[in-house]
Order: sequence, then C-alpha cells, then structure tokens
Amino acid sequence: MVTAVALLVMQAAVPVPAPAACLTCLSFATQAAAPSPDATTVSGTVRDSEGLIVSGASVIVRTPGREQHTASGPDGRFTVNAVGSADIVIIVRASGFAELRQTIPSAGSRSNLEIVVSPATVAETVTVTATRGEQRTGDVPASVSLLSREQIKQSPAMVADDVLRQIPTFSLFRRTSSLASHPTAQGVSLRGIGPSGVSRTLVLLDGVPFNDPFGGWVYWSRMPLENAEQIEVVDGPSSSLYGNYAMGGVINFVTSRPARRTFEMKTQYGSRNSRKVDFLGSHVWGKLGVAVDGNAFDTDGYPIVRASERGVVDNNAAARFWNVNVKADYAPSARVHAFVRAGYFDENRDNGKKSTIDGTEEGNDTTWKSASGGVRIRMPDQSDLQATVFGDAETFHSNFLAVPAATPARSIGRMTLTQTVPTKDTGGMVQWSRAIGTAQFFTAGTDWRWVDGDSQENGLDTPGITPILRRVSGGTQRSVGVFVQDLIAPLPQLSVTVSARLDRWHNYDGHNLENSLITGLPTANDHAALPDRQDTVVSPRLAARYHVTDRVDLWGDIGSGFRAPTLNELYRQFRVGSTLTLANNALGPERLVGGEAGVTVQATRNLTVRSTWFDNRVKNPVSNVTLSTGATNTQQRQNLGRTKVWGVQSDVEYRLGAAWRLAGGYVYGQAKVTENPANPALVGHFLPQVPTHRGSMRVAYVNPKFATLAASVQFVGGQFDDDLNLAARRLPKYGVADLTASRAIGRNIEIFLGVQNLSDAEYFVGTLPTTVGSPRLVSGGLRLRLNGR
Repeated sequence: MVTAVALLVMQAAVPVPAPAACLTCLSFATQAAAPSPDATTVSGTVRDSEGLIVSGASVIVRTPGREQHTASGPDGRFTVNAVGSADIVIIVRASGFAELRQTIPSAGSRSNLEIVVSPATVAETVTVTATRGEQRTGDVPASVSLLSREQIKQSPAMVADDVLRQIPTFSLFRRTSSLASHPTAQGVSLRGIGPSGVSRTLVLLDGVPFNDPFGGWVYWSRMPLENAEQIEVVDGPSSSLYGNYAMGGVINFVTSRPARRTFEMKTQYGSRNSRKVDFLGSHVWGKLGVAVDGNAFDTDGYPIVRASERGVVDNNAAARFWNVNVKADYAPSARVHAFVRAGYFDENRDNGKKSTIDGTEEGNDTTWKSASGGVRIRMPDQSDLQATVFGDAETFHSNFLAVPAATPARSIGRMTLTQTVPTKDTGGMVQWSRAIGTAQFFTAGTDWRWVDGDSQENGLDTPGITPILRRVSGGTQRSVGVFVQDLIAPLPQLSVTVSARLDRWHNYDGHNLENSLITGLPTANDHAALPDRQDTVVSPRLAARYHVTDRVDLWGDIGSGFRAPTLNELYRQFRVGSTLTLANNALGPERLVGGEAGVTVQATRNLTVRSTWFDNRVKNPVSNVTLSTGATNTQQRQNLGRTKVWGVQSDVEYRLGAAWRLAGGYVYGQAKVTENPANPALVGHFLPQVPTHRGSMRVAYVNPKFATLAASVQFVGGQFDDDLNLAARRLPKYGVADLTASRAIGRNIEIFLGVQNLSDAEYFVGTLPTTVGSPRLVSGGLRLRLNGR
C-alpha cells in the first residue's frame, strides 16, 4: 500500500494551505515573474526564542508591487529571489508563534538572516483547520481552541483524550479514559452534539481522517503525542468544508516537520505498574527529511466496577499497545512539497471481567496499518494546489460476556459472542486556492472515501464455550463531496466567509448472513441482500467577524451539517453488561442546522476573554433507544426525531510575565429531545451522557532556571446514562485535579513527575453495573532530547 500511495503522490498535484492570518494576508498574490537581472537573494533561518529551528514556517518577502512566498525547510532555512534593491519586508508565520514582520533596508544584508519568532497570544496563534488554510485565530469567525506543544508536554496524561479534557467542550461518549474504555465507546463529542460511541466530530492527523472507518470512534492511543506540534479544535459544525463526521466540529493534530539530527525519548513508570516509552527521531538530507515516531505502553490496570457491586467476574481493565510511524518530507523547490507517511498500530485490552466457567477474559485487540501521501504546489499564477491520498487496513477482535442475575450478584459470567471485524478503506482530497485581488481568497476542492467492512460473529452456547450461531453482517459505503469557500474582506475591519458543500454517499452490498451451526441451516434473520441506502445533502455556511476595535471582536455564523450512519450502526450489534444493543440497517442520515455568536475581548496583550452562544438543532439523530427492560435490557439504534443542543461557552487566558500562564473554560449546555413520534414520552428528556455544566481551570509556571509546574482542575456536572432519564441511572457530578512538575538536568535531560486525579476521587461513568473512572495515577520519568543544530 505504501508503494501505491507513493506512486499516486508522485502523480498528484497539490496546494499550499491558504496563507496565514488570511484577512491580513489577503493583500498578497501578484503574478509570478522570472527573476530580473538585478534580483537579489534573501535567505535565512527561522528559530524560536530558545534557538531551536522552526520548520514549515510560512515566509513572505514583500517588495514594492510584488510578494514571494516560501516555507522554512526541515532545517529551518528559507531562500527567496527578491527583485530590486529597495527595502523589503519579511513576514513569518508559524504554528504556535506570533506573526513576525521585519524590514530589511536596501543597504542591509539579505543573506543568512536569523529570524526569531516569539510565542503567540491566543489571537495571534495560527490555525490551519477552521478554513482549511492558515489563518490567525483572531481572524477566524468560529470558536477555535488550541493546545500548543508546551501545553501537551505539561499534561500528566499518557493518551491524547486525557490531554484534550482540559478543553471543556471535549468529551468522550462515557466519562472514562481510553486507558480503560472499550474502543467502541471512544466516540468524541464537542458541546454535547449527539453523544454515542460514534463520533460526531471529525478527527484528523495532519489533515488526514483518523476516525475508525467502520465505526467512527477514535483510537486515542494511536495518536503520536510526542510528535504533536499543536492540537486544533473547531467547536462548531464544519460539514460545509469537511463533510461527514464534521457535523459537530473538527479536531486536527498537527505534527512537527523533520529536523536535523534530532532524537527525543520520553520514558516513564507509574502506579498500577504502568510503563510507557515515547520516541521521535528525525534527520534532514538536503531536500529530504525523514521522521520516525512511536510509543509502547503496558499497565496492570484497575477495577472499573464499583467496589460495593464487584463480584467474582470482575478484575482489572488493562491496556497494552504499541505504535510506530514513518514520515518522509521532500521539497525539491520552494514551490513544491511532498510527503509520504506509513504507520502500524497494535493494541490489546482486558475489559475488566472474565468468564466464571472457563476463565476466558473479556477483551479486544486491534491491528491497524495505515499509509498516506500528498503534495502541494504553488503554481506560477501564485495559486495553491494540494492533493492527499490515504488508505487503511484494520482488523478488530472482541468478545462479550453476559452477567446474568445471581446470588450473590456478579458471581456468574459466561461468554455470549465473539467478533472479528476486518475493515479497509481508501480516500483522497484535491484542493485549489487563490487570492483574487487584495480582498478575496477563494478555495474549491473535492474529497472521497470508500469503506468496506464486515462484523463476523460467533454466537456461543449457554456455557459460553461452543459456537452455535454464525453471523456475517456488513457492507460497503462510498461517499464523495465537493466544496467551495470564499473569504472576503469588504472593509478593513470586516471579514465574511461563505462556504458550501455537496455530498453524495451510497451504502450498498449490505448483508446479514446468519446460520445455525447446529442444524447447518439459515435462520429467519438470514438476509443475503439488505436494501441499499443513498442520499445527497447540501451543507452551506455563512460567517462574519467584525473588528470593533483593536481589542474587541464580534463574530457569528450559521450553517448546516450532516452525518451518514456508519457500517457499525447499520450492521453490528454489541453488548455492554446486561444491555444488548441491536443494529439497524434502515438508519438514515443525521442533519444539523446551527449557529453561534461570540465576542472576544483582548483587555491587554496578556489577557483574552471569549464568550460564545451556540444553538444546534439536529434532525434524525441516531441514538440507542430502549425497547425492553428487565433481566436483559434491549436497545436498538434509531433515528430519534429531533434534538436541540444550546448553551454558552466562556474562555479566559491570562499571561503574567514570561513565567505564569492561567486559563479557564466553562460550558453551560442544554441538550434535549424536542421531537420523537415513535416515543413521545422522550420529548423533553436530556440526551444521555451530556452534562449541563462542564469546566476546567489551569495554571502553569515555566522557568527554565528552576522548574516547570502545571496544575489543572476539571469538573463535570450530573448527567443521565440512559434515554429514559431514570433517576437510578443518573451519574453524579464530579471534579478531579491533575499536577505535573519537571526540571531540566543539564542541556539534554529533563525529569518529570505527573499525577492524574490527585485526590483519588471516585466518579461514576456508567450504570448496570456502576462503573467508575480512573483512580489516582502517578508516573515519573525522564525526557531526553538530542539536537544537532
């Protein structure tokens, strides 16, 4: 697959993302011309305040009547042919850094310049996700949250979802960490839009889809945290640009580019016999840069059932995984950049209980091979062309344990089902962008994806040992979309974004082949061909941002989104405790219409306050609807009718001098059913797994001479665990605190200590039985960094 991707990459043509600080940089773009005889060369190196190179920085060299664009290479260097001997202006923009403008007088040196960029404030930070191109967050008409490389390093978390919990809009389907939860329960939700095991949020790795192709959930342990340069979270609907899964927003992990002679390793050991190693190595040979990153983790885990309800079937939930990725960047010229990435992931989990008949552990394991590649080209007319292709091959195994009523409770456990889910997918994207005049930037593109998967199941006899039923359920999904976006600045203080997208998807070759292994005959549920489903949807968006003053901005948007049901929802059933959830091949797409309005106030350069009102109306959301209760609870995925999710989100960030940084966020939300013809009794009920209150606070002290200290608090209000909103299934509110400390020992070594859930608070994440979240987790270790400058 890697070879195929590489061949496609070499044949494809691709764009550079839209220029950073788009509304300020809409004044770029004049026609390219061949260097004149009096052309001079401008060259230099981009570094941060610590002297480390900054690769991938956007560099603009502006001379009278002309602009030239390039990017710093893997070694931080850039070269531009500038025309004439007049003064020039160099503009540098890089993720996590403030925009830098430097004037070089006509008599000054233009070779081997040292460009030093400084950390950005909230408004100055560059994001590439909100508009599929580089733009300052202070110019984006949307709610965007960013986690920098430093913030990621300052978290004691071992997996990406625990890092993201400091953003209060972020949540998984259930409150527990991915260190202990089943992968199919790791669907991400922003602002409580449609919480379930399936994500209503698109997760990307350098712009490439990262969600599980069969079910939409996310393997957070696959994410290369040590190689993450920045995590970008777009809280509002983004289907007008990204299509499926982006109905509730987008999370993009942006990795760093290869650097010369760089090696980093983080090794740690903690409570519960938890061991983890992360590594990153890279080097640059001329125009080629190569990076290798990965991790390995193992833990004894912890019990997830509350002690008062625990029985002999219960033991520790534990996880073991390893992951390795290789990426090659090739830049034959300042106008062309190509990459190829390949990865391998292996994970094994114990789900916290075992059979009392033969001791078989309930667990799951996954192997995942991935490959992607892309190229971007700045065309002679100064437009940008970008293309990406990707492919995945995944195999997921899982078994399921039934715990029937008994005395004492949870004293009997037997296996009921084993599953193997092979899945493969391919996809790609092509995008073209160009400035039109000085006040307009236009983007158009297309993307597509093909997914094929089956849930191969064996139903077991009453002892849970011998297969008696064979079921193969699955199908194929094909989707294609086209999108356009226009960024317009009719006034210096006003920017308008207009975007729209047309998507077409088709579910076909659906089947549910079910045979009795006792008789050898098909059962009544055997269907060789299930009905095809197809649909077309348009997702428009209109947004605007108005700079009232240099310190006050108003912005808002209105748009729509959608999500097509996954193969998992259509064809795969599963069991959690005593609850059986059935598939539904008749599911239709979810559709959303929503909007938000916000105000951002930068009271001082170091103090930023933002408040956002949001209102989202979802039609036909897929939800688990209770069909029967009793010894066995039966649910089925159904299009629920209509829901309304609205609320207010507030964020504040304050920097006190160079050492202190304080931040906090709070979300008040109401997520309720507003219409359900099939069961009117659900109208007015809260959506399960969505709290009314959620917030976080964080303080960090960074002083290289002494130490780095960071403390955070997260609090989550009460929420229901079921669609009926039964009092017995309400999960109480809780709060946890985390702490991390680190100190440099010499130039290349740093020691650190991290604590999650500092007070060892017990909080509930599920019912039937009552399951609990992560206990106190303490870990410590060292980080080694070698860098040849």
